[in-house]
Amino acid sequence: MSIERYRSENIRSEIPRKKKVNPFKFGSIVDEPYFTNRREELKRVRSILESQVHLILMSPRRYGKSSLIRKILKEINRPSIILDMQVVTSEVDFAEQLMKKICKLNPLQKIKNSIRSFRFTPTISINPVSDELNVSFDASKAADLILEDVLNLSDKIFTKKRPIVVFDEFQEVRKISAHFETRLRSILQHHTNTNYVFLGSQESLIRDIFEQKNNPFYHFGYLFKLSKIPKSEFQLFLEDRLKPISGSFVEIAENILTFTDGHPYYTQRLAFQVWENFISSSEFKDPVLTAVEQIVEFHDVDYERWWGSLNRTDMKVMVGLTFSDDLPMSKEFFQQFNLGSSSTVHSSLKRLLKDGYVVRIKDHYEIDDPFFKHWIFQRRQA
Repeated sequence: MSIERYRSENIRSEIPRKKKVNPFKFGSIVDEPYFTNRREELKRVRSILESQVHLILMSPRRYGKSSLIRKILKEINRPSIILDMQVVTSEVDFAEQLMKKICKLNPLQKIKNSIRSFRFTPTISINPVSDELNVSFDASKAADLILEDVLNLSDKIFTKKRPIVVFDEFQEVRKISAHFETRLRSILQHHTNTNYVFLGSQESLIRDIFEQKNNPFYHFGYLFKLSKIPKSEFQLFLEDRLKPISGSFVEIAENILTFTDGHPYYTQRLAFQVWENFISSSEFKDPVLTAVEQIVEFHDVDYERWWGSLNRTDMKVMVGLTFSDDLPMSKEFFQQFNLGSSSTVHSSLKRLLKDGYVVRIKDHYEIDDPFFKHWIFQRRQA
């Protein structure tokens, strides 16, 4: 592994007398000043949202889809609703959550006038202590009618500016109910005032939903795949922020990207740890590897649990992806790691993709978490 080969001389840096704020952020939505460039992506997505076309934005988890969309929504200054499909439990629950967000964006009197045409009237209440607004429908009523009324309201109630409705982790639509996908499509196809954005982290499912002819959402919008941040852009971003703490900021930035391969989340995570280490100490033989080993040690219990949840074939595939740069479809790959038939490997990769351990990048597969990959490498080498 290239990170193991990186052994620079002792790197010394004069630590600022007054501790500066760490310029890296991970684990939540990233906005300025932590957002990393993506100039082309911002331009293209904004152009789509300014048209009459819906957007399907897909990428592996933690690539920054949500941060990208939220940044554009903030700049475009239009009414916007974001609904996380992972927490939706039923069609009625979907309608309740969507109605709640509509209420927050509109005056109460306007809401009262609008719901007079509803076939089933919702109960709307405000908690006097927390000011939290709650919306509920009678779950025993016809879910399809409740769904239709709320969705149609979201398309009609915003009259001054066209709204943008974002469905995050949209592939979860298939877990909510057997007919939800069909019902949703039958309603949304008639909406002319709203831009819909569908975010998805499981490419195979998203492509099936939007690219298979026999599925309701076939070709419903513009399909855009968000890739890793270009290394040249990420390199400059890292250098600019590492420069105040080390004279070797260029080399450190290069080695961070070598380890993470430019993955947005893990790059920010590793850079954050490198910064913290320099603030607390001024001498390192290998600042990047030191930070890597600290993070791996911190998550050791998590990685133990992850590893224990895999079956033996999945373990072999993960080991293969840790030590081999070859495509996992080659005969040599199967023989080297005793994997058996190609169908066995395909089944394993399908499971690992679904569970988020592995991602597919163009024509090859790789372990999503470089720290987990390093953990496997260390355990195998020990």
